[in-house]
Amino acid sequence: MKIILSNKSAIPLYEQIKNAIKENILENNLSFGDKLPSFRTLSKDLKVSILTVKKAYDELEDEGFVQTKQGLGTFVANKSNEIKKEELQKKLENHLQQAINLSYKLNIDKKTFLNLIEILFNEGD
Repeated sequence: MKIILSNKSAIPLYEQIKNAIKENILENNLSFGDKLPSFRTLSKDLKVSILTVKKAYDELEDEGFVQTKQGLGTFVANKSNEIKKEELQKKLENHLQQAINLSYKLNIDKKTFLNLIEILFNEGD
């Protein structure tokens, strides 16, 4: 599992940790049942407070990405393909919105934009 933190980011450290773990799960770098490092271990590795790691894990649990088993640790939850698909679809929508915003800045009209999407989409076949 790879987690890179930036102290210069406007995003709080706990959220950076949460997002990195979520990304590892969505990209199948972490699978159902994989054990996450303990709060203490991850806080030591990342050089952050144990409370920062705990907050990230708590939010991941609230979102259904991990589950904590008392006395055993925190594990990747059994997320159905439907939930993973929903998360990836939200990510796609975000990227498309960024592309649309960029097209506005470049004064690209809707027809040209959709034509570009069609060309790029067909290249994937």
